[in-house]
Amino acid sequence: MDYKTAYQSWLNDDRLCEEGKAQLKAIEGNEEEIEYSFGAELEFGTAGMRGIIGYGTNKMNVYTVKRATQGLSQFIKGLGPEAMSRGVVISYDTRLKSDEFAKAAADVLAANGIKVWLFPDVHPVPMLSFAVRELHTVAGIMVTASHNPKQYNGYKVYGEDGAQMSPEDTKVVVGCIEKITDYLGAPEPTAEQLKKYFKYVPASVDKKYYKALTKLTLSKKAVKACGKKLKLVYTPVHGSGYIPVKTILKKIGITATIVEEQTAKDPEFSTVQVPNPEFKETLSMGIALAQKIGATVVFGTDPDSDRLGVAVKNDKGEFEALSGNQVGILLLDYILTRLKEDGKLPANAAVVKSFVTTGMARPICQNFGAELFEVPVGFKFIGEKIKQWEKDGSHTFVFGFEESCGYLRGTHARDKDAVVASMLCAEMVCYYTYKGTTVFDRLNDIYKKYGYVLDCNVSIQYKGLNAMKEMNAVVDGLKETKINKLDIYEIAAIRDYSKDEKLDLATGEVSPIGSPKTNCVYYELKTGSFVCVRPSGTEPKLKIYYSVKANNRDDAEAALKKLQAAMEALLKKAAK
Repeated sequence: MDYKTAYQSWLNDDRLCEEGKAQLKAIEGNEEEIEYSFGAELEFGTAGMRGIIGYGTNKMNVYTVKRATQGLSQFIKGLGPEAMSRGVVISYDTRLKSDEFAKAAADVLAANGIKVWLFPDVHPVPMLSFAVRELHTVAGIMVTASHNPKQYNGYKVYGEDGAQMSPEDTKVVVGCIEKITDYLGAPEPTAEQLKKYFKYVPASVDKKYYKALTKLTLSKKAVKACGKKLKLVYTPVHGSGYIPVKTILKKIGITATIVEEQTAKDPEFSTVQVPNPEFKETLSMGIALAQKIGATVVFGTDPDSDRLGVAVKNDKGEFEALSGNQVGILLLDYILTRLKEDGKLPANAAVVKSFVTTGMARPICQNFGAELFEVPVGFKFIGEKIKQWEKDGSHTFVFGFEESCGYLRGTHARDKDAVVASMLCAEMVCYYTYKGTTVFDRLNDIYKKYGYVLDCNVSIQYKGLNAMKEMNAVVDGLKETKINKLDIYEIAAIRDYSKDEKLDLATGEVSPIGSPKTNCVYYELKTGSFVCVRPSGTEPKLKIYYSVKANNRDDAEAALKKLQAAMEALLKKAAK
C-alpha cells in the first residue's frame, strides 16, 4: 500500500479517533507531511520504537503503540500460559501522551489474557527495570523518548532480566508486529478482562527499590558530617526523577536545593529548549540558583531519569558542564577509591563501558586492579554482563557506564539509573567536601595522575524517510576506504564491528573483536587515542566519537582539531 492510499485508509476509517481525523484532515494536500507520516512504518529496533508524536504509520500514536503491543502479546502467548500469567509491567514518563500510550498498551495485553501491572503515576526507567525482576514478570514496557525533544515519544521493551529485550527476542517480536496490517484493529479488553488481568504496581515495589539503593552508599561518615548543610542543586527538568531523587537523598541524609520551577510534570518542557541535562543550557536555571546560594555542583536528570547531567564550578568561579565521560570517570574513581579504602573492593571487580566511552577508564581500572570490559553501545549489553557474572561467578560487577550520561552501580536494575547516579553524585560531593576539596579539583587530580584525555562527540543530523539508510551507507563507505593516517596521526588498527573484525595495519593480521555485530567503524591510533563512527540507534544522527590522549588540554584540543578536519574529509570521500 502506497502512502497516499494508507493516508486515505486511515482518514476514512470510522475507528480512527476524532483527534486523529482532525490532524489528518489538517495535512490534506501536504504531500511532504503525508509521505513522512505514511511513507514508512515506525521502525521497531533493539531499543524499541521512537518517533515524532502524531498520526500515521511512521509516527508515535495510540495505534502504533497498540500494534506493537499486540505483536509483543503474540510473542508472550507463544511462550505459553506460565509467561502469560507472569505478565508485563508498564511505566511511563512525563512526556506528552505517555500516560495514554501506557494505558493503551495495558488494554491490549489484558485483551489478550496477559496479566499486566501498570505504575499508577510516572516512574523512571530504573524503577521499571527493578519492577520487572521484583514482580517476576516476563517483560516490561517503558513509554518514553528519553532525552529527545518534546515532540518525540517512544516505547521500549524489557526482558525478564530487567534489561532491554535481547536482539534475538526482539527479532521474534518484530516478526509478530510485521504480520499485523490493520493498525486500527487491536483488541479492546472487556470489563471482566480488566478486572481479571489488570493491576496497579503496589507501593511496596518503590520501597524495595529505595532500600536496594541505600545499600549502595559508600561514605556514611562524610554524609553524616556534611549532608545536611551541603550546598548542592538538583533539577528534574520536568521529568520523572523528581520524587525518586528527592526521596533517596532524604533517606541517606543529604539535603539538596531543588529547582522548584522545574519540578512540574510539564510535557512541553517549557523552561528548556531540550530536556537533555547533558547540555549546560538545560541546567541554566540550576546554575543560576547555585550561584545564588553558593553551591559548586549542579546535577539534573532527563524525563525518564536514566541519564544524569552535571555542571561544576571551576577554578575561575564559572560553571562548566561536564561530559558524560567526565562524570563517568569521576564516579568510577570515587567508587573504586571508597571500596578500596574500606577494604571492600572485590578481587574479581569488573567495570563495563561501551567501546565509544572514554579511554581514561582503562588506566583507572588498572590502577585499582579492576578488570575493564568493553561492549557495544546500548546498556542492555552491560546488563548481559551482569547476568553472565551472576551465573558463573567469574566477576563482581561494580560499575557500568556510557558516554551518553548513563551510569549504573548495583544490580538492582539492568539499565541506566540516574537515581542511583544522583545519589552517588551527591555523596561524592559530600566526600570531597569532607576531605576539604572539590569535585572539580578531583577531576584535575585524575588528569594529572593518568594523563589528559579529551573526549568529544559530534552528531551529524539526517532528515527524511531514508535517514537511516543514508547514515549506514556512509559507514559502509568508510569500511571500503583504505587509510593509514588521520592527518599526522598513524592508525594502529581498524575495527569493523559489522564483521566483528579488527585489522592490525602493521601486520595485516585480522582478529575477532569478540563483540556482537553492529554497523560501526573504530580507528585505534598509535597515540592511544581513538575515533569511532556509528549511526545512532534512537535518532537520525550519524555520531562521531573522539577520545584524544595528550600531555595536556592545549595539546589535546590541537590534536582534536586536526582529527576533526581529517574525519570531515574522510566522510565526504566515503559518502561519494
